[in-house]
Amino acid sequence: MAEATASARKAPQPSRLRIGRRYRPGRLQGPYDAVVIGSGMGGLTTAALLSAAGKKVLVLEQHYTAGGFTHAYDRNGYEWDVGVHYIGDVGHHPTVTKKLFDFLTAGNLHWAPMDNCYDRICIGDEQFDLCAGREQFAAEILKHFPGEEKTIEAYLQRVSVAGRAMRLLAMEKLLPQWCGPLLALWKKFTWPDYLNKTTYEALRELTDNEKLIAVLTGQWGDNGMTPQTGSFIMHALIARHYLYGGYYPVGGASKIAETIIPQIQKGGGEVFTYAKVETILLDGKRVRGVRMADGTEIAAPLVISAAGVFNTFERLLPRSASEQAGYCRDLRRVRPSMAHLCLYIGLRKTAAELGLPKTNYWLYPGTDYEGAVREFTADSEAEIPLVYISFPSAKDPSFNQRYPGRATIEIVAPAKYEWFQQWHDKPWGKRGEDYEALKEKFSQRLLEHLYKHFPQLRGQIDYCELSTPLSTDYFCCYSRGEIYGLEHDPARFKESWLRPQTRIKGLYLTGQDILICGVTGAMIGGVVTAQSVLGWRRGLGIMRRIMAAPRERVRELPAD
Repeated sequence: MAEATASARKAPQPSRLRIGRRYRPGRLQGPYDAVVIGSGMGGLTTAALLSAAGKKVLVLEQHYTAGGFTHAYDRNGYEWDVGVHYIGDVGHHPTVTKKLFDFLTAGNLHWAPMDNCYDRICIGDEQFDLCAGREQFAAEILKHFPGEEKTIEAYLQRVSVAGRAMRLLAMEKLLPQWCGPLLALWKKFTWPDYLNKTTYEALRELTDNEKLIAVLTGQWGDNGMTPQTGSFIMHALIARHYLYGGYYPVGGASKIAETIIPQIQKGGGEVFTYAKVETILLDGKRVRGVRMADGTEIAAPLVISAAGVFNTFERLLPRSASEQAGYCRDLRRVRPSMAHLCLYIGLRKTAAELGLPKTNYWLYPGTDYEGAVREFTADSEAEIPLVYISFPSAKDPSFNQRYPGRATIEIVAPAKYEWFQQWHDKPWGKRGEDYEALKEKFSQRLLEHLYKHFPQLRGQIDYCELSTPLSTDYFCCYSRGEIYGLEHDPARFKESWLRPQTRIKGLYLTGQDILICGVTGAMIGGVVTAQSVLGWRRGLGIMRRIMAAPRERVRELPAD
């Protein structure tokens, strides 16, 4: 334990992993057809698709590296991802997700499969595996719950129905808002009631077995809402996304942005980092560009914000414009999603030597997820309700080539922004001994969870550091430390204003706030925004090119 404590206090070295080009006013080569604020998955997707349609697009990222929550960083001889722990639907099944990634990256992004058991749900001292493939998934669950065949089949059927419903949800974002009442009527008479319920309510209709419900909903950390509060649609889309296995980008998470950016540059555009936008400029009720923090004004007839709705309408758009357009009122009906802690761990042995799996671990004290979260948020000393452990160096077959003799682990847990708020105004890396002491306390608690399941790691840790909600705010500009944009409760899917085209001419939204959360959710949001900008004819033309493109095969590189 003392070894891990001492190593955690080593002076951190700056990350050298930088994707994108550093902003300088003299490097601007306008005029631009569109400016995208933020280089997360939604922003990059929209920019790449608009570039494919012949538009010159400028992407402005305030961070030192591009990618948003898909970026990675290296420090003290290790590399970690910050948000891409695994991706589904990119295997051998011909999915839209895989074709989109192939098109956006020109086939230069490759995927390595995880273990057949991609998620392991640990409830107390019991373990339950989620396995790749519909039949294998059901068979493994039934080993623990014999006699529940009808429940599992009904559950998987509901997951499929939610997947099909997603198409209408996406289409709804492209249709004029006056179609909203008609679509609402259509959904009322054609959609099953459970699509508008919480995950727990939808599953409680199928079974009263609380442990089975807990196992089926054990991935709730992927959207940050417990089954009792989160939308069943969101849960079902995540479950369906991983049903045929989890995958990891070969070369690490930063390969996503690295392989997309050249498609933007081919159209004459660019992705700048250290490029902080101060405000969106208006000419009356129309967008005319942006003003940078250094005072430089960049003209563009289209501005697309991938910065989230709170940043867009509270920080970037003039307050008077947000009020006049009704967005200040709209924002009161939505809430930021879960904040989190993440412990980044480095070890001086390989994943194989340490016995690290390609399986994610979800650790819970019991089946009452909601009660555990309520106790923890009320008292940070209470038992941590969810601990998620990921092993990126085991998942990436190229890691040993890039970092010989080393391995990495990441541990994620929920947190409250308020626990760290008093240090908000302190500079990053210099928040004082009290802040570091609190981080150390959480770090040791998380390490004990790791040692419980991997006792061979005790004494093996060379370096570790903890990020808090303040880190998320500092690097990603989410003021409450949220990681999934907006909360995904059932009410969120009734907010018709969460759509690409805003009420201000020339201003669009993209990313996870307009549709659903996650890397793939933000990517689909980027597609919907590009469609909205281009219109039906040109947008469908791009989609035909995407679907017709040859599909890259999933490949696994040799470990050494």
